[in-house]
Amino acid sequence: MWIYIFFLFSDEFTVSRVLCSILEKGLVETDPEGALAGFAEVVAMEPEKAEWGFKALKQTVKLYYRLGKYKEMMDAYREMLTYIKSAVTRNYSEKCINNIMDFVSGSASQNFSLLREFYQTTLKALEEAKNERLWFKTNLKLCKIWFDMGEYGRMSKILKELHKSCQREDGTDDQKKGSQLLEVYAIEIQMYTETKNNKKLKQLYQKALAIKSAIPHPRIMGIIRECGGKMHMAERQWADAATDFFEAFKNYDEAGNQRRIQCLKYLVLANMLMESEVNPFDGQEAKPYKNDPEILAMTNLIAAYQRNEIIEFEKILKVKLPSQLL
Repeated sequence: MWIYIFFLFSDEFTVSRVLCSILEKGLVETDPEGALAGFAEVVAMEPEKAEWGFKALKQTVKLYYRLGKYKEMMDAYREMLTYIKSAVTRNYSEKCINNIMDFVSGSASQNFSLLREFYQTTLKALEEAKNERLWFKTNLKLCKIWFDMGEYGRMSKILKELHKSCQREDGTDDQKKGSQLLEVYAIEIQMYTETKNNKKLKQLYQKALAIKSAIPHPRIMGIIRECGGKMHMAERQWADAATDFFEAFKNYDEAGNQRRIQCLKYLVLANMLMESEVNPFDGQEAKPYKNDPEILAMTNLIAAYQRNEIIEFEKILKVKLPSQLL
């Protein structure tokens, strides 16, 4: 089927039109082998490595992955990575590599060896291409994958490399890389929170808050503040915990992250434990969430607490699911 399409259009259309014709005719779904042959022809049609060959290889990688042909997928991916030095722009190559990483990482946790080979191959190519920015982001993504899988040993090795990339020659932190440092601290702080290493957690938390030169994404500060709040709760420092949970809520809210609801619940709990008479939902930032279905149980709980209605307070605790409260 593909051979017919190729000969029909090769004299009349550019390489780009040939690639588009494969996608438009839906060969990826209806005739995957034909589509793969077509993508290979697109690569062969270009006398030198260029953008359309790169795009064809990107489609090849994705299709082999869908078909479960992982060896062929990695061969095509390695070939695609040879284009990133000069055949395509850095911004475009970064966008495509990120896209493929997200595509593969979504379900690759079930295929440990593929995940490891994929990221090792990517990082090696980025190092050779001297693309420090994407190398850093790729390592962060791999760190997050290991964190989600509970692979803290593997995670720690990557964190050492990331820390090193943010240091001066004398081994001190480069404050000019404040935003990158905060991203590293955020994922490391999560690891120490999960493993309950409060000593390391406290050190990193204090270091993170001391960085003033960065303009981090609000999600990053949300993570740091949430973990800080949990640390203060463990130390029974209720007021400090409440401050951190409120800051975490504001940052998550700015980022549009659903963790904001969880941090509001923690804030309510911290307020009750410190016997505060202030209702956190009276504030401008939290007020819109007062009647949120996920948080209504907590608002009722705090209302009963402030009215000193012990029976109602206990009733809410018994009736509501733990997940609705915390």
